Amino acid sequence: QVQLVESGGGLVQPGGSLRLSCVASGSISAIYVIGWYRQTPGNQRDLVARFRDGDITNYADSVKGRFTISRDNAKNTVYLQMNSLKPEDTAVYYCYAEITPTRSTGRFQYWGQGTQVTVSS
Repeated sequence: QVQLVESGGGLVQPGGSLRLSCVASGSISAIYVIGWYRQTPGNQRDLVARFRDGDITNYADSVKGRFTISRDNAKNTVYLQMNSLKPEDTAVYYCYAEITPTRSTGRFQYWGQGTQVTVSS
């Protein structure tokens, strides 16, 4: 069973930094896409940053220059370094991945449980 487990959320003042981590665990054959989305109440989940097709990265325009996505392939872990945080970055952040489990030929979507990030003074 594949699982995504996030950590690193919390409360931070405007201008501060946080680092989120997401570990993909279980029997994994391949990871095609891995990254982060965020959601505020009453709104859809929006892309923050992701890796796709190897090392190609996509960022939301609102976080470019402030957030950096990175990964440790040996640990099946993806990170999101968030700097210069703003109140509008407040959201639940979800890890997302498209994975082929072992002994499978399919490509499946997985979500983590979410971690709250609150930017407030």
